[in-house]
Amino acid sequence: MRTRNSSKFIPLVIAISVVVGILIGTFYAKHFSGNRLGIINSSSNKLNALLRIVDDQYVDTVNMTDLVEKAMPQILAELDPHSTYIPAKDLENVNSELEGSFSGIGIQFTIQNDTIHVNSVIQGGPSEKVGLMAGDRIVSVNDTSFVGKKVTNDVAMRTLKGAKGTHVKLGVKRMTENNILKFNITRGDIPQNSIDASYMLNDKFGYVQISKFGRTTHVELLNAIAVLSHKNCQGLIIDLRGNTGGYMEAAIRMVNEFLPQGKLIVYTQGRKYPRTDEFANGTGSCQKMPIIVLVDEGSASASEIFAGAIQDNDRGLIIGRRSFGKGLVQQPIDFSDGSAIRLTIARYYTPSGRCIQRHYDSGNDRNYEMDWLTRYEHGEFFSRDSIKLDKSLRYSTGLGRPVYGGGGIMPDIFVPQDTTGVSSYLTSVLSKGLTVQFTFQYTDRNREQMSKYENEDELLTYLRRQNLVEQFVRYADSKGIKRRNILIQKSRKLLEKNIYGNLIYNMLGKEAYIKYFNNTDTTVKKAIELLEKGEAFPKAPEAVEQPIKKNEGKKKRTAQADSAKENPISRLYAEGSFC
Repeated sequence: MRTRNSSKFIPLVIAISVVVGILIGTFYAKHFSGNRLGIINSSSNKLNALLRIVDDQYVDTVNMTDLVEKAMPQILAELDPHSTYIPAKDLENVNSELEGSFSGIGIQFTIQNDTIHVNSVIQGGPSEKVGLMAGDRIVSVNDTSFVGKKVTNDVAMRTLKGAKGTHVKLGVKRMTENNILKFNITRGDIPQNSIDASYMLNDKFGYVQISKFGRTTHVELLNAIAVLSHKNCQGLIIDLRGNTGGYMEAAIRMVNEFLPQGKLIVYTQGRKYPRTDEFANGTGSCQKMPIIVLVDEGSASASEIFAGAIQDNDRGLIIGRRSFGKGLVQQPIDFSDGSAIRLTIARYYTPSGRCIQRHYDSGNDRNYEMDWLTRYEHGEFFSRDSIKLDKSLRYSTGLGRPVYGGGGIMPDIFVPQDTTGVSSYLTSVLSKGLTVQFTFQYTDRNREQMSKYENEDELLTYLRRQNLVEQFVRYADSKGIKRRNILIQKSRKLLEKNIYGNLIYNMLGKEAYIKYFNNTDTTVKKAIELLEKGEAFPKAPEAVEQPIKKNEGKKKRTAQADSAKENPISRLYAEGSFC
């Protein structure tokens, strides 16, 4: 009878023993194992555990928020050069560059002598409506002095930008007024165009320069094409030099304007993302128009998607220098505190099947960041023969022309960088920003006179009579760059070009500036020459070796027009590292 009653308590005794054992084990683990419990269970928990330990036990008080902010970029840098962390304070500015607009007062400015100088006032913007003018100096903001070393470009941007409908008071010094002028400006939406220039180069051929691939770029391109077509445009030059990329979706929609139905534009693939193909849907407005695309070492990502689709489909010629070489796709992921990351989730491939991503080492790869300098030192900017192509990454276009992966888009026609007239004197004055400073001050003093000229040709005629190189040389001498007559004579044309260009930009804007420089641009001239000869469409080579890599672009695909619809990949970033 006693044995039967005792057995009733056995489960309870066992349960109590287990609990006590767990408590004793936890006590000894915490006190005799260096606080390792929970840390070594998994790598993903280590970071959280480390932060808790630092916060709880470190010898000094630590600002944990700052510690995390500093650690985030370092962690992502261990993955690849383009996975990045964007702090909350920077996210709006970063996004506004591609979204097509931002909220602010509507001016373009530079900082000279610790003071904000208004270069231009955006037409129809808040500042123009209240009477702010080019040449004005902003000396106070909200009744507080805003001059001196504290006025950096970053601080000025954060101060003058703001939510739509908010107000800001500016104190302005104007050259023609003795007293400080007061302006109360209501911030509004300011458009940001991504097409910097669109005009007819001559009676037959048009030119479009695209600075980035933003939310509104496709619509801007359609508008530009419509205007050029109305002027009987018979061939088009798309200038992507220096274009660091942007939204992949924008590049896809834009190249769709030039390709016939069913042509592959690009495909993407990643470890967690199955292959997704983007095809032209046949609705393009310029499917038969001759096209030439200009690229250089600053053309990256979305620019390379555009150029790669044109090249691999034998739709037009690529002219210039080898492009940047970014074939990674980033997905934006937002955090609750307003910060975000752009995480690489896939690679993109041109229609021939090549990935143009150049080599990188995981971690802070300085060689990757300084690749442009390596190219320069190896002579790549000056000779096509200096460019080393990886023969094992050889592919073929539809016509059998060889193209290569692993390092950007190699142009069909190489145009070297022109170094004629470059001297140590020119390099010195440009590196110190003296031409910019001189032309800004000259604009200030002569704005009324120069405003009489309505286009760059008229203004240029006036400027050529002013002996500006001599005026500049005296200015540079006052800033510590001694006169070097032989070197000045060698670089005279380049000095004139730089000075005239800056003054045209100050008075007439970016498109007039681009027009002026294009008149002597060897790459643009080569493109015009090929259009004139009717040689914008590539031709099949007489004999082509068999490609080593399998040509993905030759596979049969059943998807046609409906395949070009939006998908999660097409809404991602294809953005350059220095974008």
